[in-house]
Amino acid sequence: MSSIYDYSVPTPAGEEVSLKSFEGKVMVIVNTATGCGFTPQYKDLEEMYEKYHDQGLEIIDIPCNQFAGQTPGTDDEIHEFCTLHYNTKFPQMKKSDVNGENELPLYTYLKNEKGFEGFGKGVKAIAMSTMLRTIDKDYKNNSKIKWNFTKFVVDRSGNVVARFEPTADMNDLSACVEQLL
Repeated sequence: MSSIYDYSVPTPAGEEVSLKSFEGKVMVIVNTATGCGFTPQYKDLEEMYEKYHDQGLEIIDIPCNQFAGQTPGTDDEIHEFCTLHYNTKFPQMKKSDVNGENELPLYTYLKNEKGFEGFGKGVKAIAMSTMLRTIDKDYKNNSKIKWNFTKFVVDRSGNVVARFEPTADMNDLSACVEQLL
């Protein structure tokens, strides 16, 4: 498979959503968690979705429980949490793995297209680097998803143009999306 449009993601109902259905749109694909220090990013994502959806933005939320068990609920419980606390309206997919032998093929593709480039600067970046050194001493040199709320941005032509780690400023993500619209 050589195009993002060759991939699909499962819904909580077990159906497959082809990313081809988002062709011509800007996509933000994000692995999320309900009990993480970065969970408040749902608010920023929803604001971005409401602001830019009519201009062609799609946010694809893929809950994941691979990072410190921070998404323990069922798909229904996760959806209820997100709508109750953050009033999210963007599509939420089935809880899935983003690393390892059971990772979604989409994530294999995304990580090959945009590898890890660092956490940036600041207190959160230092904290993430310190924590990851204890989990994966070689974390800087592999493309694995490091934590919840890693975001991939796909342009209208299907190119993976950016990867934002959870420590990235949400305003930078918004500016990237706005530029592509």
